[in-house]
Amino acid sequence: MNSRMLTRTPSGLHTTMIRTAAFAAACLFAAAGASAQGTPAAGSSATNKLGVIDVRTSIVSTAEGKQASAELQSQFASRQVELENLNKQVSDLRQRLQASQGKLSPDEEARLTQQGQRLAAQLERKQTEYQEDVNAAQGEVIDRIGRKLVDVLDRYARENGYVAIFDSSAQNSPILYKSTQIDVTQDIVHLYDQAYPVKAAATTPAQPKPAPKPAAQQPPPSAQPKPQ
Repeated sequence: MNSRMLTRTPSGLHTTMIRTAAFAAACLFAAAGASAQGTPAAGSSATNKLGVIDVRTSIVSTAEGKQASAELQSQFASRQVELENLNKQVSDLRQRLQASQGKLSPDEEARLTQQGQRLAAQLERKQTEYQEDVNAAQGEVIDRIGRKLVDVLDRYARENGYVAIFDSSAQNSPILYKSTQIDVTQDIVHLYDQAYPVKAAATTPAQPKPAPKPAAQQPPPSAQPKPQ
């Protein structure tokens, strides 16, 4: 029985998103450092500066990243509950078999064992499907935010005279030490939020207009008083 994937709860999607970003980070920002070697914008000094950015932190720290993480948690919450319930059934059945060892008839023990195997296979299948869907949804978020983050970083590097900005979160990163003075992570997050502000998740629904009052009924013509 394999229940390891159950530890990846919806609240852990944020962490998994960070881990997914590590794979894309090296490719996302490989061109950013090279393009930053262009001529700086007018008014800025070409000081051949080097910078460092934590791409994983940048993506999940943007307002859009936080909103996307919350949306993913909500999207997969019901399936996570389903997995937790199924995992509990498997665990309860296993404990029942262990506690009743030698006390059950061979037929009953065989029935419970087969039931546990069916539940375990169902759990494994649903876990795999769940993780595949989570990874696909996270990949879409990483790609969407990452492409825009590249543009923000490229513009920032050009305007501030950077010749290269390295990703300290990339897999097998050669960076062993970085000074906070050359870390541009928070600057990029701030600029990203300015360039791509998020919309409110939900708006207050408009209040329905009160139904118009019925007009006062007039008596039928035959009942109206005759003019004098």
